[in-house]
Amino acid sequence: MLFKSQAEKDFQITAPDYAEMDAVVSICANIYAGRPPWVNGKDGVKTINFAKSLCSETSRLTTLAIGVTIAGSARAEWLQQQIDKSYFQIRHWVEYGCAYGTVYIKPNGQTLDVFTPGDVLLVDYDNLCIKGIIFKDTYTEGKLFYTRLEYHRFIQTDTEGYEPYIISNRAYVSRASDSIGNPVSLEATRWAGLMEETPPILKGDGTRLDGPMFGMFRTPQANNVDMSVPTGLPIFREAIEELKDLDTAYSRNAGEIFDSEKIILADDRMLFQPGTNLKSMTPAAREERRKELKLPHYVKNVFGNDDVNEFYQEINPQLNTDVRLAGINALLSQIGYKAGYSNGYFVFNEKSGMVTATQVEADDRRTIQLIKDVRDKLEDCLNGVIYALNVFADLYGLAPVGAYETTYDFGDITYNREEDRARWWQYVTQGKVPAWMYFVKFEGMSEEEAKAMIEEAQPKEEPGLFVEE
Repeated sequence: MLFKSQAEKDFQITAPDYAEMDAVVSICANIYAGRPPWVNGKDGVKTINFAKSLCSETSRLTTLAIGVTIAGSARAEWLQQQIDKSYFQIRHWVEYGCAYGTVYIKPNGQTLDVFTPGDVLLVDYDNLCIKGIIFKDTYTEGKLFYTRLEYHRFIQTDTEGYEPYIISNRAYVSRASDSIGNPVSLEATRWAGLMEETPPILKGDGTRLDGPMFGMFRTPQANNVDMSVPTGLPIFREAIEELKDLDTAYSRNAGEIFDSEKIILADDRMLFQPGTNLKSMTPAAREERRKELKLPHYVKNVFGNDDVNEFYQEINPQLNTDVRLAGINALLSQIGYKAGYSNGYFVFNEKSGMVTATQVEADDRRTIQLIKDVRDKLEDCLNGVIYALNVFADLYGLAPVGAYETTYDFGDITYNREEDRARWWQYVTQGKVPAWMYFVKFEGMSEEEAKAMIEEAQPKEEPGLFVEE
């Protein structure tokens, strides 16, 4: 880690070494960013970046129709305002957390900052909580790179009940992005006004804070890389090999589709002008003439072996699409299952060439449980963020003192087709929607087909026995 040695020197600490965790998170970060190690031009393997899709879908379901309500006082109103400012970022927090295993959300006095594991250094922790952590913040100005290290920790003392929270700040400037540079005064940066060392941060009654001044979101799965740390693992960590196989299978399928185009083999006599003396032309001259022709990629120029008949042949390769699609869908199910989803939730769409997610049915218990677990972790994170904001308000007098209570509301992710079908048919019988909409939605008909069927089913008026013609 770039800033570790500088932090240890300036804060006089010795940070634990968790190189194995760093390596895992680094690999997964590159996969999430679309730069997996198996992508290369030599083998023609590209990536569909399904890891990104997996994290995005998880965050979408987790934050579906999320509601955060803080009530109870004028302080609660102020806290509500702060959360509302970042409401549309909550989904991003969850996605980053799924991608990196852990993200940290920290108030800065004005907004909320998001930190991934690459921008933090764990100093003191156990498998339950973090007691000391350093955040790295950066910005550029012209050709200069500014870095700030912010050290949060609880200070243990001999006095019972007195365990203050202290924040230390150090700033640095450099001319290179890969160097932390030299120390610089906070007043010479955009962080002017921050204290190098805060006074002990305590509750109003002189007791320690209930938690740190940041929120942490982590994935719910157990950390089997380093059980001593309280951080999580990327949601797709157990499926890295399958992600590699998926990219390989997808690339081969795409290549086969390209190669399945009709191929035309034709000799020089059919491509060059009549009367051209081909025998007198050197191989180099022939090749130059071929380039000038600018043949389509499916036309291959070959030498004819028959001096009489011009050589011409069409080849129509046969696709092995069904087998390849079955293999791709099997890999998608395996990856999804390892991430916590029900089998078959992710499906390769043959028509669009994209991976899509199915609707969550009521019996998709595995998917439902995954999202519930992630939502629980999100609540823990938001509780930490709101608590940190509350401490900020106390320290700087940002809002009147008062109690607050937080409630969370999440949208229902389940979809029951039969219940939906019954509900829509009731709409039809009650005259709320036209019948053709029902058949389009549940029977796979086009609008034209549904309307024509309904028209055909309408009773025809026939003349009675005593009706004058």
